[in-house]
Amino acid sequence: MSFQMLDRHVRIACQDAGWAGIVRANYAALLAPDCARAPDLDFVISGQADSRQHTLWQHGRGSLVESRASLLLFRLEKAVTVGLQKLRPDLFFFHAAALTHGGQAFLLVGESGHGKSTTAWGLLHHGFDYLSDELGPIELPTLQVHPYAHALCMKRLPPPGYGLPPSGAIDLGETLHVPLSAMPARAADPCKLGAVIFVRYDRTLPSPRWREVGAAEASARLYAQALNALAHPGRGVDAVVDVAQRVPCYALDTADLGASCELLRDRVSGWESQARRAASTRQVA
Repeated sequence: MSFQMLDRHVRIACQDAGWAGIVRANYAALLAPDCARAPDLDFVISGQADSRQHTLWQHGRGSLVESRASLLLFRLEKAVTVGLQKLRPDLFFFHAAALTHGGQAFLLVGESGHGKSTTAWGLLHHGFDYLSDELGPIELPTLQVHPYAHALCMKRLPPPGYGLPPSGAIDLGETLHVPLSAMPARAADPCKLGAVIFVRYDRTLPSPRWREVGAAEASARLYAQALNALAHPGRGVDAVVDVAQRVPCYALDTADLGASCELLRDRVSGWESQARRAASTRQVA
């Protein structure tokens, strides 16, 4: 199977029909069946999806063996994203989910296990559209966020009201993967970054907490989640500081998913209303 990922050709061959179905669903929105040029990244998966031995081979990198399908898919995802970072050093990659609303992109940034993907899944039920999960590629001069619409991955079932679709989700036991075709949203086009939101789940909170984050704190927190900082001048520090200074940054401590998503949606809607009023005032003047 051939895929177009960030304008690069990725080929993934599967020797088992079960694995072919998993890979096709995981990257369905990025399929490029008519791509004739040589692949920039080339992989082969062997072993049956329901077995206890799976092998991932990458051209030029050798092979590795995993005992669980969820782990092999994780290894494939990481190999693809690392490869894309090397192929697109012009982009700055953050460990973040990326959504859009009102023509602007929003990065949900945070450490693994802190609720980025679950919050992203919730926001897709509140009028947001989908750019990416786990990978936020930014074009620094324009602050355009590029789409990487692979399946959204969660480590646990979402709460009631935000359940998985009755069909289409991939359950690998330890991880749940929701392809774009099963999302309550559409794939978004590249658009300019509107804000960065640092997400952290805290089950003890009675309600979500929201605060503005200054450029200094935002720079430190963004740098901790930068994936290819060393590919950029000054080890990427200047680039991260530039993003933190040009874009408003906030911290959202999430509790109840519904309340957290409604808070963020209302904030974003408020910004959009202010922008429309400002634009109307300028036109009248």
